Amino acid sequence: MRFVVAITGASGAIYAVRLLKACLDLGHHVDLIVSDYGKRLLIEECEFNLKTETVEQFLDRRYGAAERAGTLTHHRDSDMGACIASGSQRWDGMVVIPCSMKTLSGIAHGTASNLVERTADVTLKERRPLVIVPRETPMNMIHLENLQKAARAGAAILPAMPAFYQKPRTFEDLADFIAGRALSLLGSEHGLFEPWKG
Repeated sequence: MRFVVAITGASGAIYAVRLLKACLDLGHHVDLIVSDYGKRLLIEECEFNLKTETVEQFLDRRYGAAERAGTLTHHRDSDMGACIASGSQRWDGMVVIPCSMKTLSGIAHGTASNLVERTADVTLKERRPLVIVPRETPMNMIHLENLQKAARAGAAILPAMPAFYQKPRTFEDLADFIAGRALSLLGSEHGLFEPWKG
């Protein structure tokens, strides 16, 4: 499968990192977009600098070297001419993880002022799954209205609120829950956590 993953400047880089790892481990192709504040977030929260190492190098450094069946293409957020800015390209869904309130506003109002917003706009207009993972607390009425607007347009809203029935022991376990829920919403099988059995 082919997914677009966008990382923006809300706290919660670990959610994006675990999603990228899972996608590549599962053999998916990822079109990655990282906003300027998303780059800062990766540096501050995960010590990952896209200027000095690739995603694969970072994952090997953080989790140990591994063979990954998936592939990745990195797009600049300013590149409005990227292939994923057009609905004529095919991909299976998009996740904005974590999603800042600024990015949410741009998606909800269709401003398409950068590649993250444009690709989200294309994803919605082509009726493909768009998963928005907001990471803000508390939320004001503007945030809530923008989430509602995005949901009405067809986006799935997946707040970064991990469950605890899988008995997480690490931060990675918590992040795997959110990454797994995102993959489920995109229609991808995964083994990131045990489903609730009742």
